[in-house]
Amino acid sequence: MTVYQEIFQKNKKSFAVLIDPDKTNAHQADELIYNINTINEISCVLVGGSLVTNTSTADVINSLRNKTTKPVILFPGNINQVCAADAILFLNLISGRNPEYLIGQHVVGAPLIKKLGIESISTGYLLVGEPSSSSYVSNTTPLPSNKPDLIAATALAGEMIGHALIYMDAGSGASNPISEEVINIVRKTIQVPLIVGGGIRSYEETKKALDAGANFIVVGNAVENNPTILFEIASAVADCNRVLKI
Repeated sequence: MTVYQEIFQKNKKSFAVLIDPDKTNAHQADELIYNINTINEISCVLVGGSLVTNTSTADVINSLRNKTTKPVILFPGNINQVCAADAILFLNLISGRNPEYLIGQHVVGAPLIKKLGIESISTGYLLVGEPSSSSYVSNTTPLPSNKPDLIAATALAGEMIGHALIYMDAGSGASNPISEEVINIVRKTIQVPLIVGGGIRSYEETKKALDAGANFIVVGNAVENNPTILFEIASAVADCNRVLKI
């Protein structure tokens, strides 16, 4: 079974912890392992970020892979972050028009990914809402959150191009998560799994996103500031699955 089949094709809600190597060294990552291993609603760990300035990505991934059986998936901001992992979200930043993040980085990275034998998961990536680290680094403008039809059309185009996932991100440290209205219209427009991240910091925000149609939640900054948030997020995921009788 591939990572994609194991994580994203199951008919249940789930979530991932996003670890930024700039903010989490191997020792700090170890402290998260117990919770990652014991919380059933955590399906996998994402590692990466829009701006990783040190060389610790491989160290963090190796530490995680040695101590958890859950897949460790690369969430790379650029080619320099590519290293051995269980899978990689092969991101196309379809909300922007910068060719480097539509095809340029991909051409450079594809041979390395193939050589390392990493499972590649084609992902249409949309930045939504406020400017963030990702939008500054990628030199792109996020899609406006008050234009749900435009966001849905962009997601649909990504699906039609052939992306196996659509990932909507409000950006690292976003003050507000993506709205229920946007999630709902995108969910009704596409058929592939929908990932939502950025700005989710509570049980309530998680529940709203999942009820609106997100299949998968990603939590990063909130965990860095408050590790116990994992239990709140897990509770919201479990409650949604209970309603779905999963």
